[in-house]
Amino acid sequence: MSGADLASVLAGARIMPVLTVPDPATAGPLADALTAGGARCAEVTFRTPDAELVLKEMAAHGGLAVGAGTVLTPRQAERAVRAGARFVVSPGFDAKVVRRCRELNVAVVPGVATATELMRALKAGLDTVKLFPAEPLGGTSTLKALAAPFPQVRFIPTGGIGPAQLPGYLAHPAVLAVGGSWMAAAGHLERGRYDEVRRLTAEAVERSTA
Repeated sequence: MSGADLASVLAGARIMPVLTVPDPATAGPLADALTAGGARCAEVTFRTPDAELVLKEMAAHGGLAVGAGTVLTPRQAERAVRAGARFVVSPGFDAKVVRRCRELNVAVVPGVATATELMRALKAGLDTVKLFPAEPLGGTSTLKALAAPFPQVRFIPTGGIGPAQLPGYLAHPAVLAVGGSWMAAAGHLERGRYDEVRRLTAEAVERSTA
């Protein structure tokens, strides 16, 4: 699917919480906290054994457009869509994953780190990519360097981004949304600090609309 399709899924949301959730029992309270903080979308990474269950629970919540992250294979993409994923995110570009997502009629956002990978994504008909890992790659300097020769591309920077870096990314016109895990870090979930999740999410959403 095109970036325009993804933009409609995100419905103008510019903050994308990136979630790694080991315990499906926390999915409901987490979704409540994120929506209370103003989040409208979230990415559930396929990095835990029960990620599929977590995604299913959060997708059923109704208040969030939930996607699947860290999708590495076509089979994972199939499982994600079955669980209710509205979009699929990969850390890198894989033609087979992109092709399968198109067959499943779900928006797909491959990760890129170089101009060569970005050109592969464009050749595949995509105009929205994930810049990953954004901060280790050079942050907004790298974003600007990649965006300049590819004005038709929209970016979702993810990786090492925190509240301090958020305004710089959001200020760039090529950025569709910014992904980050600081809003719901492992410690918050382990200790049941959903009040902190709500607070951090609300702060991020406020920055995105300033």
